[in-house]
Amino acid sequence: MAAIIRPATPSDAEAIVAMLRDLARGLGLEDKIRCTPDDLRRHGFGPAPAFHGLVAEQDGAAVGVCLWFASFSTFRGEPGLYIQDLYVAPSQRGSGLGRRLLAAASAAGRGEGATHLRLSVETGNDGAQRFYAAAGLRWQDTERIFLADSRAFSDLADEAGETSA
Repeated sequence: MAAIIRPATPSDAEAIVAMLRDLARGLGLEDKIRCTPDDLRRHGFGPAPAFHGLVAEQDGAAVGVCLWFASFSTFRGEPGLYIQDLYVAPSQRGSGLGRRLLAAASAAGRGEGATHLRLSVETGNDGAQRFYAAAGLRWQDTERIFLADSRAFSDLADEAGETSA
């Protein structure tokens, strides 16, 4: 029987974090995961969720997840979605579940006016890069992702207090 795909709920938070940890472990990045189930419940559900999610379930067990948030392209003048995480359990890889999750997230985004999706892939994750290319996504070699976190983010935010009138 094929896995079902349904909207994520607060009760999925533990399973989602477990899948994110497995994803990070597979990339050698497990030490980077700080997210807790409480973080997901606090920020992902309620009147103004910071993200949306789908869970794939088979025989009552979570076997996949797709988390995304709304974005907006000022160049296009159109809303989109940014896929933050797409995970399929090893036992389900090659079954088409990843593509089904990606398609379901795209359909949900389109239902809210999105016209495109974006995502990033770890440079060493060749399998994911092949998967996304096969799904019709194309590599954007004209862009680079920059990140400000921890001290760099705090320093930038602190500057606003110094320059605000």
